[in-house]
Amino acid sequence: MATFALIHGGGGSGWDWHLVAGRLRQLGHEAVAPDLPIENPKATLPDFADTVVSAIGPARDVVVVGHSYGGFTAPLVAARVKARLLVFAAGMVPAPGERPREWWDHVGFSSPDGLSTVEQFLHDVPPELVKENVRRGRDQVSAEYDQPWPADALPDLPTRVLLFRDDRFFPADLQRRVARERLGSTADELDGSHLALLSRPDELAERLVSYL
Repeated sequence: MATFALIHGGGGSGWDWHLVAGRLRQLGHEAVAPDLPIENPKATLPDFADTVVSAIGPARDVVVVGHSYGGFTAPLVAARVKARLLVFAAGMVPAPGERPREWWDHVGFSSPDGLSTVEQFLHDVPPELVKENVRRGRDQVSAEYDQPWPADALPDLPTRVLLFRDDRFFPADLQRRVARERLGSTADELDGSHLALLSRPDELAERLVSYL
């Protein structure tokens, strides 16, 4: 039995992972998905990592999954708990010393034009889940955005990049290139929007378990 530490993206909450976590438990594993302290203007990436490590507790067989902006926190957690596996799920793969605000230009991100928030992130999510996701959205006012990523390197442990083919925010071509340039690896692929956590939770959970 593994424990999956599920890290939400910018402006999100642990609720974003609730369907995936439920399926992981059905498959015989544990899952934790804490709310990061993004509403605290003094909180930093190490504070985010502290929150996740605390939620993991004494578990030893840990898989750390970072969604979107959670990719800046996930490697810090994985290194601290000596994780079995690190997964970037439509995740931002950081570089040593890189400020989160710099990542976008460094990887050649181009913001999609003319799309609403729902069209960018949630276009295949059931309407009732879209409504709840929007209701649970939080203002990210924490301090980390202009602070250098604090590790000297990504952790030396098995790592996967899982992109979502229908993602309009982080398109598949961008994620393939980031995986190749930053990890020297080929990204795995799954259908779904940026919030495939909510549109394809069973498929996502089963893919994560398959990595074991």
